[in-house]
Amino acid sequence: MQSAAAIGLLRPCAARPILKSPSPGAARLPASRAALRLSAAAPRAGLVAAAGLGRIGLVPASPEQEKRSDCLVAAAAAGKASAGEEAGEEGGTALAKTLQLGVFFGLWYLFNIYFNIYNKQVLKVFPYPINITTVQFAVGTTISLFMWATGILKRPKISSAQLLAILPLAIVHTMGNLFTNMSLGKVAVSFTHTIKAMEPFFSVLLSAMFLGELPTPWVVLSLLPIVGGVALASISEASFNWAGFLSAMASNVTFQSRNVLSKKLMLKKEASLDNINLFSIITVMSFFLLAPVTLLTEGVKVTPTYLQSAGLNLQQVYTRSLIAAFCFHAYQQVSYMILARVSPVTHSVGNCVKRVVVIVTSVLFFKTPVSPINSIGTAIALAGVFLYSQLKRLQPKPKTA
Repeated sequence: MQSAAAIGLLRPCAARPILKSPSPGAARLPASRAALRLSAAAPRAGLVAAAGLGRIGLVPASPEQEKRSDCLVAAAAAGKASAGEEAGEEGGTALAKTLQLGVFFGLWYLFNIYFNIYNKQVLKVFPYPINITTVQFAVGTTISLFMWATGILKRPKISSAQLLAILPLAIVHTMGNLFTNMSLGKVAVSFTHTIKAMEPFFSVLLSAMFLGELPTPWVVLSLLPIVGGVALASISEASFNWAGFLSAMASNVTFQSRNVLSKKLMLKKEASLDNINLFSIITVMSFFLLAPVTLLTEGVKVTPTYLQSAGLNLQQVYTRSLIAAFCFHAYQQVSYMILARVSPVTHSVGNCVKRVVVIVTSVLFFKTPVSPINSIGTAIALAGVFLYSQLKRLQPKPKTA
């Protein structure tokens, strides 16, 4: 019953009341209203329970107790306010990161669309894929050097041993982009990207051959719709020719060889050599690798004299080539920036969606004739790529043969 007295539910002793009614009418208040009045008055007046000498009642709190009570109330209020501010800051940070990631994905798709459209327009009138690829690496090299010089990107500290280890990656990177441009010059953009949906097949094959990574049966089964869809799209493709088809296949092999090589070599990267710096170094090396090849094969065909003699619009070719080259470097760099923020599986799904977006936009822009069978084959292949990416997430640790 002591707790009840503490909150004013017991009536004070009639012989010696502790609290006097402030008005004659207060004595006639019902018991429930009196209890409520006492309980409401206690916090304001700082009343405390007292017991002793056979009486129980409420007495005024001392100034020290009132001060301590005020401090506790103020501390509790400050704690709640601080917790609210921290929760608000965390929510704001999470929202900002989500919006930033959404912007990166949008830029990745946008740069890729513009690259494929402008690149195809140039290749239609200027069928020299080695020259065009060299220009793209030259623009990428200029962007990388500018970013290092201005401090936008921290200049990497790299040893000669690391450069030698990166060299094979630069070689296959150069070949992969060159084969892609050769394919884009021969067949429709949509067909090139349909063939490039075969990348998972070569990834599994090369990983098993050179790394001993054996896929699960489910992953192997997911490759069947990819291969079947590409085959179905190929037999019904209006722009089909073997040069374009084999170039796209060669691009798949070289790009997946790059991924296998990066695992095989296990590059020891220093703190300043992140993925973007690694990509920038590979771009610079690719330019110096391909420039001599251009001189020995096609020769320099991008001079104003040659373009004018070929009856081409000089300003149009240069403008479209530079836009394509800028987008070529930008979409790959943004891709690495996304990969640093999401899991490889999420990036793979995003890449699959990107391929769908590029195929659809190129078909609409170039008015590419697409048969129903071709559409079904492309859809099956892309669905297989999506299924593969999801099954890879569930795949256990790779087994060694």
